[in-house]
Amino acid sequence: MAIARAHLVDLALTRWYHCVTRCVRRAFLLGEGEFDRKEWIDRRLQDLAEIFAVAIGGFSVMDNHLHVLVRLDPDVAEGWTDEEVVRRWGRLFPPRDKSRQPLAVSKAWVVWRLQDAKWVATARQRLQSLSWFMKCLKEPLSRLANRQDQTRGAFFEGRFKSVAILDDESLLATCAYIDLNPVAAGIVKVPESSPHTSIKSRVEHVKAQNRTDDLQAAKRGSVAGSVASAGLEESLWLCPIEDRRRLDSPREGMLEGFSLGNYLLLVDYTGRLFRDGKAAMSRELAGVLERLGTSAERWWSRLEKLSRGRLLGRFFAATRERLREVARSLGVHHLANLGGCAAR
Repeated sequence: MAIARAHLVDLALTRWYHCVTRCVRRAFLLGEGEFDRKEWIDRRLQDLAEIFAVAIGGFSVMDNHLHVLVRLDPDVAEGWTDEEVVRRWGRLFPPRDKSRQPLAVSKAWVVWRLQDAKWVATARQRLQSLSWFMKCLKEPLSRLANRQDQTRGAFFEGRFKSVAILDDESLLATCAYIDLNPVAAGIVKVPESSPHTSIKSRVEHVKAQNRTDDLQAAKRGSVAGSVASAGLEESLWLCPIEDRRRLDSPREGMLEGFSLGNYLLLVDYTGRLFRDGKAAMSRELAGVLERLGTSAERWWSRLEKLSRGRLLGRFFAATRERLREVARSLGVHHLANLGGCAAR
């Protein structure tokens, strides 16, 4: 039985959610068409990240499905002025003329909307909603594709799956799993060359700044590596891997003390396991896993379970203790965990 999204998204438990949506009948519709539908999703995600109070930590667009890792930031939305809410909504749904053609968001339109406080409050809530974020990602492409193919009906499955990410190790494993989708599918051999993924966007952003040497230095878990990491992802539209708010950045990242260089090291190692079934572990990588409180065996076991196909469960925790804690807070005895252990 389908569960209402309001019961699946609980900000008291976590702000991080892994969303998966598939094309109808799992047809390869994202890989078809006269225009590049995957590239369209890349650009649309960037636009939505600027409009919504939602940070995007990872994404990958495959031929018949897509993954998005998001963080909900309700405090950001509550800090917007009413006028900012109206103008953001106008970017999503601009005013239209009598022939339904979009118009520029004018000052008069903004003033008119500001007169309705209830409408503004509703728009503010929707701009921090996971369901509305996914709706605004999926629906426009569905209409475009149907118009191009001269057909009607659903393009994506009606609902999307959302998995609550409950701890740092699960967050990192989810991000790596998403970025490694093309590698696991045999499309590419090297993770950072994976088309339409967040890892490719991160690497290309560093290259555009001519800071590849800094990225290599950042792979070392040292003071010099931390210095080299400064600003690597500051201007990137994606949520930074490293949370450097205590150091030098106003932006909230994903993990404190875990650099983009560390992440690339870990993803490269995991990608070679997917591709070759074995990989040598460097001293730097061993240090990364030790700081995460895990081992190579546990890390690979977790990624292997994720890659097996169907994502069974609505929660993902690295430890049984965390899952039990969440189960108690929800007043239930059992939670299906994506990582394989149940809260009992």
